[in-house]
Amino acid sequence: MEQTPLTPPASPAAPTSQPPSAARLAHARKRVVALKGFYIHLTVFALVLLALLLVNSATGGPWWVVWIFLGWGLGVLAHGLVVAGLGSRSIAAWEARKLQDYLAEDGDGRARDGNGP
Repeated sequence: MEQTPLTPPASPAAPTSQPPSAARLAHARKRVVALKGFYIHLTVFALVLLALLLVNSATGGPWWVVWIFLGWGLGVLAHGLVVAGLGSRSIAAWEARKLQDYLAEDGDGRARDGNGP
């Protein structure tokens, strides 16, 4: 094909419009759900701490809200690190092992949801 000023050059590495595989789609959905969970956690953290800060400033006395900020803040930080992919590989390996255990328990490949026998 001859290249003209109106046609872009053909690129062998150009992305195709093929749909993603089921495994890639499931992984992407899992990441989106994890990110959404982190955003919810962060929003609740900020709103509750703002309310507690207002209560603490209105009542006077020592700044007890700092201890809540530090404790819960570490939890939010850990949650963010896990969502960003900086979590422990041992946790991911444990999740994979437990998933395989639950699938093997049922025998027919379906994991139990914990609501029944």
